Amino acid sequence: MKIPNRIQPLVDDGLIDDVVRRLKSGKEADVYTVLCGEEIRCAKVYKEATQRSFKQAVQYQEGRKVRNSRSARAMQKGSKFGRKQQEETWQTAEVDALFRLANAGVRVPQPYICLDGVLLMELITDGEGLVAPRLSDVIFTEQEAIEGHDIMIRNIVRMLCAGIVHGDLSEFNVLLDAQGPVIIDLPQAVDASANNHAESMFERDVNNMTDFYGQFAPALLETRYAKEIWALYEEGKLTPESVLTGQFAEDTHKADVDSLLDEITAAEDEYYDRQRALKERD
Repeated sequence: MKIPNRIQPLVDDGLIDDVVRRLKSGKEADVYTVLCGEEIRCAKVYKEATQRSFKQAVQYQEGRKVRNSRSARAMQKGSKFGRKQQEETWQTAEVDALFRLANAGVRVPQPYICLDGVLLMELITDGEGLVAPRLSDVIFTEQEAIEGHDIMIRNIVRMLCAGIVHGDLSEFNVLLDAQGPVIIDLPQAVDASANNHAESMFERDVNNMTDFYGQFAPALLETRYAKEIWALYEEGKLTPESVLTGQFAEDTHKADVDSLLDEITAAEDEYYDRQRALKERD
């Protein structure tokens, strides 16, 4: 096929020999299978901000660190240079997340290089060497669903232990190869400790996976892994080996606001009484 303009620089540099076909067109990027020597890899071509349909990008960028102070100021001002830097930050976020997660034992594609808005990475294949199917395209038995859900929860825990929340996790961005699920599409990944929306995004990620596997194993729909895991994380007790039950009891204790206000008022009255007594003594 004709080589896309955005991929041409990688061909010119000898990083890619040929483009085989377009694999998919997504909300933030187009993905192609490419030939690199004797290997078939994957080239993810990020769309410009004006072409992306990904919503609420600002929420995902909150808390991301920009190493260069000049770039940070330019991004805040929204200058042309700042917008360019913001795009590069959006694109490199996925590369950074992939390396961090791979080191944490999370199953993700192996990244190779990100150049001019094109991420070159491992192509995930099935047992026959074909492009691995998305989780959404696979039918499971009840037992397979329970086992698959457990594997995904363990990967999600490893992600959180590495300080990362996927932010858009669902059965549509998980591939299934011969060894199990592989998590993909991470440009919107957020810093769990620096993003104010991290908890709600994390809960949505977990619940999306539970809802999917729950189609095949309805008992999973009664679990509350998101709440349980996040509570352990906030308490500083979460590890990749944490024993999880899928159960979580909400704190139903409500603060007695009226009693608290009465105590505050009584303390104020006591203070002013002492002040009056001191003045009368003088």
